[in-house]
Amino acid sequence: MKKTFFIIMMSMAPFAMAQTGSQKETIRQRVIENGGTGAYKAVMTEDLSLPEHTILAPQDLSSFGTKKKLPVLVWGNGACANSPWEHVNFLNEIASHGYIVLATGIIPMDDQPYQGPMSRTDQQIESIDWIIAQNADPASPYYQKIDVANICLAGMSCGGLQSLFNCADPRIKALMICNSGLFIDSSIAMPNMPMPKKDKLKDIHTPVIYILGGKEDIAYVNGMDDFHRIQHVPACAANFPVGHGGTYRQPHGGEFSVVALAWLDWQLKKNREAAKMFVGKKNLLSQRKEWTLEKNKKMK
Repeated sequence: MKKTFFIIMMSMAPFAMAQTGSQKETIRQRVIENGGTGAYKAVMTEDLSLPEHTILAPQDLSSFGTKKKLPVLVWGNGACANSPWEHVNFLNEIASHGYIVLATGIIPMDDQPYQGPMSRTDQQIESIDWIIAQNADPASPYYQKIDVANICLAGMSCGGLQSLFNCADPRIKALMICNSGLFIDSSIAMPNMPMPKKDKLKDIHTPVIYILGGKEDIAYVNGMDDFHRIQHVPACAANFPVGHGGTYRQPHGGEFSVVALAWLDWQLKKNREAAKMFVGKKNLLSQRKEWTLEKNKKMK
């Protein structure tokens, strides 16, 4: 006999209860910054069918279906952390604008730094596999609500390297590499961190943006070197002089969320207004205080 599985979602509560037969398990949830500033107040949650991952999505999914679907952001964390504790403001803000975010690692229920085992590169692929399966499953709350044709793979620092390691996946529609870049010195080796050589850049098959913290960012040289090598797909490099830590922990993700959302809206939602942030000599990003933008010949 099949066991009945119920999930009671309590969008504004710290947890919900899942029942499997006579057993009960806690599904933890957390609302960040009142759900974000977007039109769709977000909630951060976990799912028992996707261990070691954190989901950020609109609390009310009733607005999404056949005519309007949720594009997907798959995120890898800095320091190879197996929790997105450092990026929740940024990721929550993105989700509140009509995205589902699948972040590598255990849901952070407070603001304390993560301490535990490091993440794995294949967790990003697990996220993609899972959300595609959920979209096809009539029993899933995400059934036919996900735009599986529009997936962006992204990450910060180590998470950016994980994204570049996985960049050949044909299901990816865009890349967003934050405070990261492949190491110029191929002799460097760091435990549990993917270290692809520069030839890996040839596997990129989508538009890509590098969002860096300016010359103060320890990833600046590697990231800009990546950008200058990429000539076969549209690529750009946006710099904001805040160093390696970016603005992720600032309210609503700070300046980085503004640029990330414009990139996602352009690449995954085909939003022409968002494209103005990057397109043309008078692009809006170059007019934004302290930001600089460089583009290759594939990007006008």
